[in-house]
Parts: sequence; structure tokens; C-alpha cells
Amino acid sequence: MSAKKKKTKILIFDTTLRDGEQSPGCSLTHREKLEIATQLERLNVDVIEAGFPIASPGDFRAVNDIAKTIKNASIAGLARCVKADIDSCAEALAPAKKRGRIHVFLATSAIHRKYKLRKARSEILKQAAESVKYARKFTDDVEFSPEDASRTESDFLAQIVEAVIDAGATTVNIPDTVGYSIPSEFGAVIARLYDDVPNIEQAIINVHCHNDLGLAVANSLAAIQNGARGIECTINGLGERAGNAALEEIVMAIRTRADVFSNVDTDINSERLYKISRLVSRLTGMTVQRNKAIVGANAFAHESGVHQDGMLKQRATYEIMRAEDIGKEGTELVLGKHSGRHAFKHRVEKLGIALNKNELERTYKRFIKLADKKKMIYDDDLIMIAREEMVESSRAYALEYFSVSTGTETVPTATVRLSKGSDIIQDAACGDGPIDATLKTIDRITGVQGKLLDFQVQAISMGKDAMGEVNVRVSIGDDVMSSKAASTDVVEAAAKAYLSCVNRYLFDQDAKKPVAAEKKKVVKRKKAVKKKK
Repeated sequence: MSAKKKKTKILIFDTTLRDGEQSPGCSLTHREKLEIATQLERLNVDVIEAGFPIASPGDFRAVNDIAKTIKNASIAGLARCVKADIDSCAEALAPAKKRGRIHVFLATSAIHRKYKLRKARSEILKQAAESVKYARKFTDDVEFSPEDASRTESDFLAQIVEAVIDAGATTVNIPDTVGYSIPSEFGAVIARLYDDVPNIEQAIINVHCHNDLGLAVANSLAAIQNGARGIECTINGLGERAGNAALEEIVMAIRTRADVFSNVDTDINSERLYKISRLVSRLTGMTVQRNKAIVGANAFAHESGVHQDGMLKQRATYEIMRAEDIGKEGTELVLGKHSGRHAFKHRVEKLGIALNKNELERTYKRFIKLADKKKMIYDDDLIMIAREEMVESSRAYALEYFSVSTGTETVPTATVRLSKGSDIIQDAACGDGPIDATLKTIDRITGVQGKLLDFQVQAISMGKDAMGEVNVRVSIGDDVMSSKAASTDVVEAAAKAYLSCVNRYLFDQDAKKPVAAEKKKVVKRKKAVKKKK
């Protein structure tokens, strides 16, 4: 019997932690980024784009720590075609050694050249090639992206792809930056590059499609059919504006339609897709719509009598894949107050959450406390409890106690007690309602004046005693941050979510101090040199 023809591997480049986190309302703590990176490695993605190092001290630290933590996947950092960006990227990626990838980008379309860059084609070509050459001084793995490639003239796109490959780019990414293309058109862009770029076989061609017209996955698949060998995508399709191509949809489309994609496959452990989808949803606060493909709550639900009858007779009549293929179990283990530490620890680990000994103990105590309030504890309850305990050590303030007085004939008043280290601070304030009064009291205690830009609440588990999750977006000075918290009491959830934003603001301010101090030293040194001259 002849051996099976070996399939070409499609590389999965996950940008959940970079492009995904740029989703409006999406915000991750440092610990949450590390947790997601760990789960992405278990999913077996090929490349993790960990962030944009020069964007902020927090981004730099995240890329650096992920580069230290992840052992198998390549770690990419984003940089503009600017030496300072590339230097920062190289420094952040240093712990990854040979697995570090510098990903540089520069806009190439006529509209970007005219209005954003105000540069001619020749200047763009020169800057792109020089940046790739400079990045190659730090690593052999350099990726170049011509931003807005799908709206770039075909002759110029071919020129710049050829130039950056000559300069040393080992991967060239073709982005549909504004989600403008349709599949036949985008597939033709990739095919044309293979026809027009003489050195194209010296690099891997990636694509990075946005979902503004709902075509990100379709465009990515069309690109594969025309020669692309790397897909840049995110868990749940997170990303700027309408998002990116959804990783889980790309992977399962290739697997399910093996008749069409007979010569390609990915190395993704698809049985982990559902769990990482839920984890990312809970940590980012970005809810997965019920009817979303692959991982939505309704993806394997059948209500129609005709469908149910067909399913009972032959599953394949109405299901093109099995729930088990993405790791979705038929039943969810429900824990209660009589569940022991062993069952609790087993469930937390099965959900893909890594907690150290102290965090596990704190989370278990929170679980028992919650179990006294509600009969059943579901997976989403556990994820939210664990998430809050994962960031415990980075909190400046913690909520110890609150009490609200409200009613139709009562001025809403809140009393709040916060702890900061060994200090306990208590105060009270009035407001338009119990939540407003509580948040104003937190402002009084912390001395930080926040403005609530967005407030959303939803149930994250079942029943009348369901946990209510509150998502807030808060502006403090020039900074805008988001957070979420859950409780059976919505006022408590709101207080915790708001306090998380305050703590994050204070943490970021502390992180900026050493950077600001270093900048002052540099300025002083420059002035001293000028005086000597």
C-alpha cells in the first residue's frame, strides 16, 4: 500500500494578545496575558504575537515575560519600521533566543502613502528594506507586513515583497487591514504575488484578515487555496473594529472540509478550542455570541423537531463535526459546597487555569463562600473566581466590606471599607443610586477620580442565584481602562470591577515612574555633553 501523501502544514500565528487586545473594551492584566499565552502553547499554535513592546512599559514587560515562559512556540513582537521600535522589540524578545521573531510593518497603499505617511513609493521601499536588514542583526526570524496590502497597487505590492525578501525577511504577511477584500479578489492577490515575485519561495507567505465585512475567515481560506502557508488569527475572532479571522473557525474549516483542503492541515490540538475560547471570553470580558460558529452556545444545539429526529437517527444528518472534536463535553460538572479540594483542583486544572498553591487555596475559600450563597457552581463561576484571585497580588486596594442604603424615599448612600496592605480605610458617600454611591465612596478613599464611560451587566451562569458579571470602562485622567468582576450581588461586582480599574491605573502610574526618571537622566546627560562641547 502506498504511503499517504504528506500534507503541507499551515502555520497558525495567534495575535490574540496583540491585535485581539486592541478590541474596544478588551483589557488584560499582565498575569492574564501569561495565562492565555500558556494555553495557546498547549493549543499548539506555531507563533504567539505577544504585544507591541514600545507601546508601553506594560506591553514590553508582557512580551519579555512571555518570551521567558513559553518554551515551544515562536514569540513575536510588533514594531514599526523605526529603529527605536526594533531595538525595544529585540530587547523584549531576548529571552526567547532563536524563537524570537521581530515583526515590522509599514503602510503601502496609495491612501496611506498620501494621507498618513506622506511618502513616495521609493521612500517606502527603502525604509522597509532597511528596517528588515536592521532587524536581522538581532534575529534570523524577521516578518514584514505591508499594511493595507489588499488596497495596494499590485505592481508596487510585488516590488515591496521582493525587496523585503531580498533584505532578509523570512515571512511576509499580506494583511487585509480594513477588511475590504472579498474571497475571489483576495485569493487573486496571493496568486498574483506567486506569479510576479521571483524570490517568493524564499519566504513564507502569511495573511492577516480583518472582519469588517464578515469575510475574514473566507478570505483566509481563499488565501490558503492560492498558496498562503500562514494564517494570522485570534481566539473568538477578537481584534480591532469587527475583529480578525477566528482561529477556531480556520482550523475546523480545514479539518471538516478535508475534501477541499486535502493537501494542508494544522498542528492545532482542536480538543482544546472550546476551553480556550471560554477562558479568553471570561478574561477579556468579550462575550461569545450564542450563534457563533464552532464555539457558540448554540453551535451544537438542535431545537427543531425535524432536526432532533434526524440527529437521533444519524448524527451526521445535521452535524458536520462532533462537539468532542473541539473539546466540548456533553455535560458540565457542577460543584457544590460539599465538593472537596481534590474535585475543585481537578476541575480548575481541567479548565486550563494554572494557579500556584496560595492562589488555589484562596480560590477554594472563595468557592466555598460562594457555594453558601448559591446551590450550584458552574465552570464560568470558577473561571471568574480564579481570575480575580490571579490578580490579587497586584492590587493596591481590596474591597473588605460595603453596605448600601437605597429606596424610593431614601437618598442612596454607601459605606465602603477598603484595605491597602495592613491599613483599613472606611468612608461613605451619597449618589444617584447604590452603584453610583459606592463608586463615589471608592473615589473618596483612593483619591482617584474616575469617570464611568460604559457599564454592562450580564448573568454568567444559570438560575435565579446566577453570578452577575459587571464590565466597566473607566477614564482616569488621559487613561482609559476596562475591567470586570462577578458576584451574586451586582453592586459588589460593580465595586470590584471599578476598583480593579483604579488599581490598574495606580499600577501603571508606578510603572511609568522609572521610565520617566530614566528619560530625565538621558536629557541631563545630553545637556551635559552639549555644555562640554
